[in-house]
Amino acid sequence: MPGSKLGLSPKDPTLAELLKPLGYATGQFGKNHLGDLDEFLPTNHGFDEFFGNLYYLNAEEEPENGYYPKDPEFKKRYGPRGVIHSTVDGKIEDTGPLNKKRMETVDEEFLAATINFIDKSVQQKKPFFIWFNSTRMHIFTHLKPGAAGVSGQGIYADGMIEHDGHVGQLLGRLDDLGIADNTIVIYTTDSGAEKFSWPDGGTAPFRGEKATTWEGGIRVPLMVRWPDRIRGGQVSNEIIAHEDWLPTLMAAAGDWEIKQELLEGHTAGNTTYKVYIDGYNFIPYLTGEKKKGPRNEFFAWVDDGTLGAVRIGDFKYNLTTQIHEGISAWLLPQQPRKAPMIVNLRADPFESAPFVSAYYDDWIVRRMYLMAPMVDTIKKHMATYEEFPPRQQGGSFMK
Repeated sequence: MPGSKLGLSPKDPTLAELLKPLGYATGQFGKNHLGDLDEFLPTNHGFDEFFGNLYYLNAEEEPENGYYPKDPEFKKRYGPRGVIHSTVDGKIEDTGPLNKKRMETVDEEFLAATINFIDKSVQQKKPFFIWFNSTRMHIFTHLKPGAAGVSGQGIYADGMIEHDGHVGQLLGRLDDLGIADNTIVIYTTDSGAEKFSWPDGGTAPFRGEKATTWEGGIRVPLMVRWPDRIRGGQVSNEIIAHEDWLPTLMAAAGDWEIKQELLEGHTAGNTTYKVYIDGYNFIPYLTGEKKKGPRNEFFAWVDDGTLGAVRIGDFKYNLTTQIHEGISAWLLPQQPRKAPMIVNLRADPFESAPFVSAYYDDWIVRRMYLMAPMVDTIKKHMATYEEFPPRQQGGSFMK
């Protein structure tokens, strides 16, 4: 929310803060949703440059709503900041509001800034780390003239075609500069499809959607390219999570022990960090040195701070379930269970058996032994919070 005191803690290192001592130029372009106060801006957390917006798009266009209060004090207190351009030397410029008209082409602004940052880094012979986080495809979609109707499948598909072109321009620039072979490119998203806003929203075969711990909320696409080290054309069913990228990319940059270093206390710049990193280093797996990835478990947390599900190997244990669909899945809490709903995701990736199979109850009764490793795995994970408790609670309407 605009003006919230919740945001990225200075006690938690970003990948940018860890890479800078290794000589990397660091830039973030596009959406940053980690707090809108100056203290939370990326340039106060390891990035040399930031040019982007600070909220979900529907919040940015709210001042254009006909019912939006005309009192300037309301907008001053509750309204969104504009698109921010900041640099590590402390300069902060509000480049103007992200209104509906600007939303049509703001990703082109972010793309141009990204390419400019790449060009400067190459000219200065500096390795670079860039987070390009476009506004496509977040609601509400506003297309520039000529972009609507291109796909024949509606506004969301039209926006995706535009986004695809932006990604192509970025990859093309790496080719033009002759650095593509030794540049790691990761393409992914931060949540499952938002189905309730369709047709200005995504779709997926998995149960549930964004904001739930069903597979439809937490399973996302991931593509990785590093021609010098990773053989192209591979498809993997290994479990990998976004938190794995910190130790993985640090290993690629030369620091293979960052997880242990941060556990004991690691100094980067002028700050010493002592934190528990849940991620794993996937470099040996990605480069083919090992046949299996290092991760066998995944903990899916609900946005209220409760543990919603645990995956161990092929099996997923749903500890709470979202029984509502559509926008109600956002408005109403997940429901706790006396015993977990267990699904074999390799056999039933869409989590449908508990709802449609006449034999599911028999199947689960014959596999009660699966509860024991689940309990051990959860206990082991929860024990890490004794020395490293959660940094802060999530946002609340009540406090």
